[in-house]
Amino acid sequence: MKIQLNARNRAHHFDAAPADKILYAGLSQAIGLPYECGSGTCGTCKARLLSGEIDDAWPDAPGRKYFKHADDFLMCQCSARGDVSVEVASFVEDFDPGVCVPAAIKGRIRSSQMLTHDVIDLHIDIDTPMDFDAGQFVLIRVPGIAGYRGWSMVNYERGARSLQFVVKNKPGGKLSEWLFSSSAPESRDGAEVELFGPLGSATFYPSIAKNILCIAGGSGIAGMMAILARAAGENYFAEHSGNVFFGVRSMKDAFYLDVLSRLRAQCGDKLHVMVALSDGAASAADQAAYPLLAFDTGFVHLAAERHMQGRYQGLRAYLAGPTPAVDASVRMLLMSRVSSDNIRYDKFS
Repeated sequence: MKIQLNARNRAHHFDAAPADKILYAGLSQAIGLPYECGSGTCGTCKARLLSGEIDDAWPDAPGRKYFKHADDFLMCQCSARGDVSVEVASFVEDFDPGVCVPAAIKGRIRSSQMLTHDVIDLHIDIDTPMDFDAGQFVLIRVPGIAGYRGWSMVNYERGARSLQFVVKNKPGGKLSEWLFSSSAPESRDGAEVELFGPLGSATFYPSIAKNILCIAGGSGIAGMMAILARAAGENYFAEHSGNVFFGVRSMKDAFYLDVLSRLRAQCGDKLHVMVALSDGAASAADQAAYPLLAFDTGFVHLAAERHMQGRYQGLRAYLAGPTPAVDASVRMLLMSRVSSDNIRYDKFS
């Protein structure tokens, strides 16, 4: 099918196979369509049907509350029955040269490991090598469970054949029920999955030549680990500072502290890592076990605010985690006069 998309600045034309979602068809052909699907802001990919017919896979999607016209639809949920013409209200450009173009691929869960009582580490082998940037995520769908979920990659490499993720249990979530069921890992290890990506704009490139601030809540640390891995591999902290604030409820909810300690040892004194505990404090034994890490109490954005006073110049901030944590961190940074173009996040909810 032929898709004509009229944006505020120009028209774009691309092909879509039967049942392909219009959003994913366009993105896979290097057209920068608007989206925040899988990252907390349903409705960003709203479009209006001008001609042709579409099928809607999720008529009750929450983003429909932003519709103002009977012909409005979500590009991430709708596929074309034939040639269609659609309109979006935003500017749409082609991807810049060198940007990793998303694609639909298949994979299989190779292994899984419980990191805490409600956080799991997953390794997924993929059929096609994937290029992605540090800080990006993919959408993942498990056959038999409706819908995609957005998961950030923990690892960073070009031409990756395996992707690592950290996923938190969401009570009542269908995928969480499957991932964390009493029959796991027997049911999940070896399971086939569908992926689309890479996606996301909270990306790190050594060429930014700025100090780095990472504020992550819970499983939001995943993308930060990829950013730190790339920065460490490029010896980035020889010239620039890095400050990482990792928020969890208590020490029993903390994970990756050994990995963060190794990164701290590798990168030296210009990399600082602080674990913020919102419910309780680290014991003397905990602090002795991780001498290269710092510990504080309270919400992670408040810990960052306390320890970053007067240190916001020449900074690029990366945020991830639950929606309230990200929103609070954005407000704190804006109040601290960090410009919005230096605040990067993909807000998962």
